[in-house]
Amino acid sequence: MYLLFRPDVLLEHGPHTSHDVILEDDIDPPFAPRTVVVQKNKPITDQYELLEFLGRGKFGEVKKCRERATKHLLAAKFIQINKEQDRTEAVNEIEIMKALQHPRLLQLYDAFETKSDICLIMELITGGELFERVIDDDFILTERLCELYMMQICEGVNFMHSCNIIHLDMKPENVLCLNRNGHRIKIIDFGLARKFDPDRQLKVLFGTPEFVAPEVINFDRIGYGTDMWSVGVICYVLLSGLSPFMGDNDNDTYTNINRANYDFDDEAFTDISDEAKDFISKLLVKNKDKRLQAKECLTHSWLTRRPKLVST
Repeated sequence: MYLLFRPDVLLEHGPHTSHDVILEDDIDPPFAPRTVVVQKNKPITDQYELLEFLGRGKFGEVKKCRERATKHLLAAKFIQINKEQDRTEAVNEIEIMKALQHPRLLQLYDAFETKSDICLIMELITGGELFERVIDDDFILTERLCELYMMQICEGVNFMHSCNIIHLDMKPENVLCLNRNGHRIKIIDFGLARKFDPDRQLKVLFGTPEFVAPEVINFDRIGYGTDMWSVGVICYVLLSGLSPFMGDNDNDTYTNINRANYDFDDEAFTDISDEAKDFISKLLVKNKDKRLQAKECLTHSWLTRRPKLVST
């Protein structure tokens, strides 16, 4: 077990009061639902003005952009196509995102394809990673806020699963804050996501070591529960600042995961509610079929003990 950050998690029992975080319901979506059709061999700059560089990953880079017709600010993700497998994976990501029109999930606005790259035009998220927010010295992370974040994560995952889609890379870095001040979040990065048919065996050999489920390590059949294990790890990290399974190296980490070897003994959990610990313990179960599903998480006592949490 490794310390990632030391949160100042405050326990907040009792009824909803004026001192609780008051959060508005969902406001206007970033844009109306769209039917995205990939535009092939058309210059992106005819329709979008490319602005500043936002980031780079193994896929390529992301730039801020502005749609010329509407002046909407958006994000352009350029995926470099070096081999046909790159194209297949990029097209899969587009198809996945087209199906996922939900306020907790990053939305696709447009898409372009050329011989050298594929560009996804997506809503612009300006709040940064949730993980970066909670480790900030000036941010006070209460258990109530953890409930709020986990409620939204489970809402997003539940919608994905209702569309027969598994994310397969749920981790704090893939949860962004919509803006700098509010508490609304978005799940991002569907590059590893897969359509799932319960009647067919699906096995994968990818994921982020700390958050990957036992069945992935063992190259066993995966399912919706594979995401839920990762959700449990995210919850553990948010509440404690500790990574429950991280070892000195990846092999040690995988051994800890295979044993479902974790506990709540650290002092970070001293003031955490029993409901929160129960929530985690029903997700970090080695048998994927015995884990809480996302829909069940939304009715768990930890997330329903207060008035319905909604977010800005």
